[in-house]
Amino acid sequence: MTEPSSRAAAQRQRVLRTSVDIFSRRGFRATSMNEIAAGVGLSKPTLYHYFRNKEELLVLIYQDVLDESLRMARETVAAAPTALDAVRDLIISRVVYTCENKDLLKICFEEEDELRPDLAESLLERRRAFEDVFTLAVHAHLAEHPDVRLAMTPKTYVNMCLGAVNWTYKWYSAAGARKPSELGRDIADALLKVLAP
Repeated sequence: MTEPSSRAAAQRQRVLRTSVDIFSRRGFRATSMNEIAAGVGLSKPTLYHYFRNKEELLVLIYQDVLDESLRMARETVAAAPTALDAVRDLIISRVVYTCENKDLLKICFEEEDELRPDLAESLLERRRAFEDVFTLAVHAHLAEHPDVRLAMTPKTYVNMCLGAVNWTYKWYSAAGARKPSELGRDIADALLKVLAP
């Protein structure tokens, strides 16, 4: 028999998944707690038993994405044989994740202004931690190859790469000719040219 805490955790995950679906279609501001409750099949009072408000839902969505992104980035770097491979694999994995989670990423990229500044700060710390993993891999590659002359700071390069790969949520189509992993390799090949020894 399922423990009550496990049932509660499963119910919270159902609410989060439904919130992602509705937020991505209607936008955070246009979505009501009534709609979320109806989407999950709960009464509104029962929904409030799990979450105080829709802002709490939005924060948890961001936290989950950023925590997963950081975990994946650390694992990617640890598994890479060289720093350049780490950068390549970070770009590819980010493209794949973005293409496979378009609704989730749409919320993260388009609803950030809906967060109160005090709530946004902890999320920014998580984002910086992810970017630091990427930036340290670029620094490591440049240290291994002093002949490489990057025409910008490693931080700027990382932001450029993330801007390119994150934007795929806007235009990637699963019906297109390229799979996410193939698209990731294409984008990585283009972005890595400036790091070639």
